[in-house]
Amino acid sequence: MHTVGLRCDGTVIAVGDQAPTNGVDQWRDIISFAAGSYHTVGLQSDRTVLATGDNSWGQCNVDRWRGIVAVAAGSTHTVGLQADGRVIAVGNNADGQCSVSAWRDISAAMQRNGQQC
Repeated sequence: MHTVGLRCDGTVIAVGDQAPTNGVDQWRDIISFAAGSYHTVGLQSDRTVLATGDNSWGQCNVDRWRGIVAVAAGSTHTVGLQADGRVIAVGNNADGQCSVSAWRDISAAMQRNGQQC
């Protein structure tokens, strides 16, 4: 278990179990993050995604994601919202939690430094 915070300069701070926090101190240009039970996901200003921690279910396999505007992390899965309103997910789909490929026109408001992104 862990706790994660986003600093105003786009860096990340984390405490707790080392596995899901390993390397987040090296992340830069982060505009949003999500903390799953055993993994952490960071959304960069260039709309790419970083992930670290337990990858037993493939929940950290986000290195090819592009054009992402929001991220969420469950216990063993990760979800990304694309700029065009489509949703993608990786990880454990035992209960259908990654079955989002048909989702369209989804929106999310994001904020960093008090400004809409």
